[in-house]
Amino acid sequence: MEKDSDSLLREAAIAGDLVKLESLLAAGADPSVFDADGMNPLMHAAFHGHSAAVSRLLEAGAPWNAVSPSGISAGDLAMEHGHQEAFDALLNAGLRAELVLGTIARSDSDRKNEYLDDRVSFSEDKVMDAESKAVMMAWERPLMEAHARAVCGIGNGGRILNVGFGMGLVDEAIQKYAPVEHTIVEAHPEVYERMIRSGWGEKENVRIVFGKWQDVLPQLQSYDGIFFDTYGEYYEDLRLFHQHLPKLLKPGGIYSYFNGLCGDNAFFHVVYCQLVSLELGNLGYSTQFIPLPVKDCLAEEVWEGIKHKYWQLDTYYLPVCQASSESE
Repeated sequence: MEKDSDSLLREAAIAGDLVKLESLLAAGADPSVFDADGMNPLMHAAFHGHSAAVSRLLEAGAPWNAVSPSGISAGDLAMEHGHQEAFDALLNAGLRAELVLGTIARSDSDRKNEYLDDRVSFSEDKVMDAESKAVMMAWERPLMEAHARAVCGIGNGGRILNVGFGMGLVDEAIQKYAPVEHTIVEAHPEVYERMIRSGWGEKENVRIVFGKWQDVLPQLQSYDGIFFDTYGEYYEDLRLFHQHLPKLLKPGGIYSYFNGLCGDNAFFHVVYCQLVSLELGNLGYSTQFIPLPVKDCLAEEVWEGIKHKYWQLDTYYLPVCQASSESE
């Protein structure tokens, strides 16, 4: 039986045969078609480390961020099998696409407003929204302590800003550094009420600002350390916040954020780490990512009753961003 062009394209990708690949693409073979194994030609080329074939398929319109039924992308396959050139080609394609289109995690202001209007539930180990999705969970405590150490370290606990209280894990950790001033922005009315009942408004060095960060910017000042961790927002919201860093972060100050974007896919997560680093670099900030193992924190029972596992990777990359001391 004669094979169709899509099957032949898959075989050319597996073999890394650029001549056949070119001929088939020119004849109209579709580089985005999945086979019975849940793989497309780009995934096959990445799996076998054929970097030239990967680049040609990307040029022909193969989607860099397509995933198999099991949630695996071409980038994951290249990364898993140590094919650096193929990985780099896919990473660069992802960065180019995201800088222009933002295809993975777009802003959804309606989702944010729904969260603020909905009830939340509190327990010892988590805060949940009305859809049984976790707002914050106790397994994050070591991460929040590391974030607090980062943003309080340079200024020895000077003036610190945290955007998003949640369970208060990072704020509890920040307090251990005895900051001169500790400003907390929180937008959810029930979380805010719980903060007040818990005595946060009575701490001498704590200033609570209630409202969405976008609305309360005129009430904020300039800080030695800043941490950002909001719920119901996406990368475009984070990007918008970064545009305000030059006014909010003192020269030489430290900024960090909860690095949870695409926490269920290793390759997409790498793309976002690099994307943030590039965009902050354009604003005059240097960024390093500190690897923190979290696999031992995430036993299956941690997710009991949670609708979505928002973190599924073995390593968390804690961002530490610093303004140049010469910045204005």
